[in-house]
Amino acid sequence: MKYFKDKTNRLYIIMSAFFIANAMVAEFMGVKIFSLDETLGISKPVFDLFGFHFDGISQTCGVLLWPFVFVMTDIINEYFGVKGVRFISWIAAIMIAYAYVMLFGAMQTSPAGWWLSSSNYGAELDFNKAYLAVFGQGTNIIVGSLIAFMVGQFIDVYIFHWIKTHTGEKWIWLRSTGSTLVSQLVDSFIVLFVAFYLLKQGKQGQWTLNMVFAVGFVNYVYKCLAAVLLTPVIYFVHKIIENYLGHELANSLRKQAVAGHVELK
Repeated sequence: MKYFKDKTNRLYIIMSAFFIANAMVAEFMGVKIFSLDETLGISKPVFDLFGFHFDGISQTCGVLLWPFVFVMTDIINEYFGVKGVRFISWIAAIMIAYAYVMLFGAMQTSPAGWWLSSSNYGAELDFNKAYLAVFGQGTNIIVGSLIAFMVGQFIDVYIFHWIKTHTGEKWIWLRSTGSTLVSQLVDSFIVLFVAFYLLKQGKQGQWTLNMVFAVGFVNYVYKCLAAVLLTPVIYFVHKIIENYLGHELANSLRKQAVAGHVELK
């Protein structure tokens, strides 16, 4: 088909698929909490922040992929503008919500008896309990994560667009890293505030605001470091795209993105 032969269309499809895949996988990876210091093999940091005591640094595995999501957001914004990012952001959010609904349905089914102990991890492991423990994330976390994702995306898009409007084609690192730093400042606190404070008012496991600020700050510092370290990756991907599209087409797309009227053929 002619539609799939067009380089612009294929580029948007590939980047959108990578964006959505990373966003969804990050959500499912997030059920595992890992020790950052033990993983890196460094001494366990012990400190107090906002009145909250840290004995080592723990992170959700989901944060490992989110920096790539926001880098891809900036690259798509570069060539397809605000509308291009907004469209795939809504698609990603809908797909994540859909996936959780399907998982919830799967968790309501009755497990086959022979399957419960058919693992290679020993008879003591109940497969169904393990399945529920891994995929049975609380509704609060899902709601908080989706709200934070969408708010962070829209902030990232508009900060990126604002910087590019005022600086032109130069300083790719500034508009990419700058937009990520601002959007992640909001994202890092919204997800914790909604999931563990706002929606758990009066319930067991509710966090204090000090805990929200402390954990959110640590998460934000990690994301800032990741955004800075990924700067060379942004230039590398830009180079690949320029070679694929050709300078003339790539330059045309960037101009249309700033004007807000990139059209797929």
